[in-house]
Amino acid sequence: MPLDTKTILNAIKEVKGKSEKRNFVQSIELVINLQDIDPKKPESKIQELIELPYPPGKENKICVIASGEMALKAKKAGANLVVERSNLEALMGDKKKQKELAKNYDFFIAEAPLMPTVGKSLGATLGPKGKMPMPIPPTANIADHIEKHRKMVLVRLRGQPVLQCRVGNENMPDEEITQNVQAVIRRIEGKLKKGIKNIRSIHLKTTMGLSVKVKP
Repeated sequence: MPLDTKTILNAIKEVKGKSEKRNFVQSIELVINLQDIDPKKPESKIQELIELPYPPGKENKICVIASGEMALKAKKAGANLVVERSNLEALMGDKKKQKELAKNYDFFIAEAPLMPTVGKSLGATLGPKGKMPMPIPPTANIADHIEKHRKMVLVRLRGQPVLQCRVGNENMPDEEITQNVQAVIRRIEGKLKKGIKNIRSIHLKTTMGLSVKVKP
């Protein structure tokens, strides 16, 4: 199912053309339907954090868990929330705040030495949602990591053989959305045992609009 740039561009134009005007900017979602795999088997598990060429239309909220200098640098770099060691330990027994944190932030980055405490405090809440923090060394450039996470999407295979993620919004140039779509498909194809043969169909849709099949 080779999908060239023109094929994807045509599908994006069709999606935008069929979309009714709403009082908000709709996201554009990529839906990949799989075949010949059993989502319940461990070997079929897919959970990929994919950095897109362009931010996917809605700013990801980034939470950084760090201490000292890295915490200061994370604040300067525009992290949406910085959780320091004392705050992290305070979260350990507060299930309500743990759930709020998991709900309100898209991605988590943690200073590597804090990961054992992160596991104890937040592992049971973030793990099942695929939101366990990416550990980075204390000397890492936190600003670069925050910038990369602004362009990331999480793609997870759950109970059904379907993968879905945001790849843009109505106001983005078609070419940028196309490159984001291609980045996701390439990554997923590389994770599937039979590659493209495990992909039954690919669709694009707006938040509240009709689904359009991407036809090669």
